Amino acid sequence: MILIVDSGATKSDWIALDEKGNQLFMTQTLGLSPEVLTRPVIEDRLANNFELSKNREEVTHLYFYGAGCGTDRMKKFLTEIFNDFFPNAKAEVKEDTYAAIFATTKIGQHGIVCILGTGSNCSYYDGEKLHQKVTSLGYIPMDDGSGNFFGRKLIRDYYFNKIPMDLATKFAKEYNLDADVIKENLYKQPNPNTYLATFARFIVENKNHPYCRGVIDKGFQQFVNNYIMQFELATKVPVSFVGSIAYYLREELATVVERNDLILGVIRQRPIEGLVEFHKSSI
Repeated sequence: MILIVDSGATKSDWIALDEKGNQLFMTQTLGLSPEVLTRPVIEDRLANNFELSKNREEVTHLYFYGAGCGTDRMKKFLTEIFNDFFPNAKAEVKEDTYAAIFATTKIGQHGIVCILGTGSNCSYYDGEKLHQKVTSLGYIPMDDGSGNFFGRKLIRDYYFNKIPMDLATKFAKEYNLDADVIKENLYKQPNPNTYLATFARFIVENKNHPYCRGVIDKGFQQFVNNYIMQFELATKVPVSFVGSIAYYLREELATVVERNDLILGVIRQRPIEGLVEFHKSSI
C-alpha cells in the first residue's frame, strides 16, 4: 500500500493506493506541521485516525509533503515518527512546496509556484530542482498574503479601531473577540497560526466590502513584492498557486498578478489530486 499525503498547517489529506494505482481509501487528519507540534501531538493525530491505524502495517511507501518540512531537522523528526507508526513503510518527507510543484507544473517545465493557504511560500522550479530565495521564519514575521496574515490584520485593525463600524459590528457578531480568548489561543493553545487563519474566512465572505478589498489587494501585493519578485525570471515564466486563500480569492489574486506583469499559471485549492497522478505515473 502506498500513502500520499498533502499536509498543511490546518489539515492533512491522505490517499492510499494499491500496487496498481487504484485508490483504496481517502482520509483526513489535522495538520502535522513539525514546526509547531510536539511528537506526542502528531502521534495522537495519527493514532486517532481509524483508516491509518487499521492499515498501519500494510503501508510499504509513504510520500509526505508538509508545511514546516523545509529543513533537514524537521524532515528527520517526522521521518522517525512515521517509521515508528508505519513499521513496514519507507517514508519520504518533503516540504509542501514540492506538492504544489508536482500538482501544477510538468516535469521539465520552468515556473514559479506559490502556496497561499494557512501560511505562504514561493519557489522557482527549473524543471528538475527547487530553488528558494526566502528562508521562512514562520507565521509571526512572514507568511505574507496567507490566511494567518489576513487573520492577524483583522484582529489588529479591530483592536486599533481601524475597521469601518458596519464591518466591525458584523465581525464581532461572528467571532469571539474577547481579548482573553484571543490571548489564550495565541499564547497557550497549540497551532496559533491555524487559529489566526480561521479569521480569514471573514475576509473571503466580505471581499466586496471596500475595507476587505483594500486588505486583500495590499496583502497580495506584499506577497508579490517580497516573495515572487525575488526571482530574476519572475515575469518570464508562469506563476502558479495552490491553497484555499489563492483559490477563494483567485479573481483578486489574478488582478494583482496581471498588474505586476506576471504570467498567471494554474490555481488549485488542493494539490492532492495532482500528487496522485504524479505518483501513479511512477508505479
